[in-house]
Amino acid sequence: MSSSTILIFIFVYFGILLLISQVISRKGNDNDSFFKANKNSKWYLVAFGMIGTALSGVTFISVPGEVGSPNGEQFKYFQFVLGNAIGFIIIAKVLLPLYYRMNLTSIYSYIEQRMGVFSYKTAATIFLVSRTISSAFRLYLVVIVLQRYVFDFYSVPFPVTVFLALTLIFLYTYKSGLKTIIITDTLQTFFLVSSVLITIYFICDSLNLTVIESITTVRESDYSTIFFFDDFMTSKYHFVKQILGGMFVTIAMVGLDQDLMQKNLSCKNIGDAQKNMFTFTGIFVLINIIFLSLGALLYIYAEKNGISIPLDEVTGRPRTDLLFPEIALNHLAIIPAFIFLLGIIAATFATTDSALTALTTSFCVDFMGMDKTENLANSNNIKKRHWIHLGFSFLLFLVVIILNSFNDASVVALIFRAASYTYGPLLGLYAFGLLQKSRLVTDRLIPIICLLSPLATYFLSEYSGVLFGYTFDNELIIINGLFTYIGIYFTSTKSVHKISF
Repeated sequence: MSSSTILIFIFVYFGILLLISQVISRKGNDNDSFFKANKNSKWYLVAFGMIGTALSGVTFISVPGEVGSPNGEQFKYFQFVLGNAIGFIIIAKVLLPLYYRMNLTSIYSYIEQRMGVFSYKTAATIFLVSRTISSAFRLYLVVIVLQRYVFDFYSVPFPVTVFLALTLIFLYTYKSGLKTIIITDTLQTFFLVSSVLITIYFICDSLNLTVIESITTVRESDYSTIFFFDDFMTSKYHFVKQILGGMFVTIAMVGLDQDLMQKNLSCKNIGDAQKNMFTFTGIFVLINIIFLSLGALLYIYAEKNGISIPLDEVTGRPRTDLLFPEIALNHLAIIPAFIFLLGIIAATFATTDSALTALTTSFCVDFMGMDKTENLANSNNIKKRHWIHLGFSFLLFLVVIILNSFNDASVVALIFRAASYTYGPLLGLYAFGLLQKSRLVTDRLIPIICLLSPLATYFLSEYSGVLFGYTFDNELIIINGLFTYIGIYFTSTKSVHKISF
């Protein structure tokens, strides 16, 4: 597929999203539409659309690539996915009822009512920083694929590519926000899922395999081992670590994150929101199995056709997340190349548009108080919200450019890891609020505790092997949350009356 064809396709795709945005914004573009989609979203649309947001472009290209990585990842990631599923169920049964009972627009308003203003602003700030970095990281990893296979052909600088992507996203989200995204993300998830299934079909056809034969081939390959019970102390892939890590990462980075929860809170009632989460969980698990199977087929196809893993242009080392685009765009026919492009763009837009809307919502509600009924349709507040939306678009642009300036994948990955550390304090804050209803926090100390906890966690992760002979992985977020919880407990006081929420 030529670069010109890809470029035309990108603009046609964007035109469709912009058209949807224009139609929806005619029915209402006030703050109530932007923040909550007028509390009128269909649960099945939310459930399906959330898949695109949860998976992201990183999952689209990295999960299949990791299956055959030099570290021997195989299907180990599915252990983490099973932990995710347990976390989603806990969110549906514990956190969603709380959010609906309190009729929240921003989920961090719970912290304000339970703990105080300092705690509230701290929680909201943690989200803004974490989501900005993680969303910029996800966007960066996908844009470098588009840069390598499309825009380098036209000698377009990387910053221009990033600016173009964020401009397109801004244009179809700034008017109606969540109300638009519920529809566009449903469409984009359909494109994403379809692209994976159709790519699998073309690879199987190239390998002369039927669907049944492909399942058998994947199962009997060297890539399909799922469960690992290596030494618990030293192996980060041990089943228990992955389950616990997946569960608590999901609770913190989904249930305590405004991005995905904002979609859940746009449903009519708690019953619809829970149906959405249960349906989403089932689809999420199935889709990840499909992604992992695709990864195995990609490596089998590469081995048969003598295709090497593409090298990183900076480090010169094999980069597994480029294998999927390399095969789809350079070794398959034009239709699967077109389908791959459709999927990666859908994954990129579905993740970034949702994050941009959630960042704007959190700032407008948590720092500007725009969720009050009298403020929702205020024209001045709508204009302010437009400027805030533009500001976060520009902030994402700057962070992506900074990430690219490092020219070192290990440094970039470290920055993303740092963002994941900050969700631990949110886990500790909410756990304390829900479990210690007879204690009052010392509100002014919360920012300090939430700053020290990740630092202590980082120290522990760096030296746990030397000190205890133990290697941490994703379960480290539990320790992070525990440090925060302990810090809050020992600086809190006994309450005369039990707190009711």
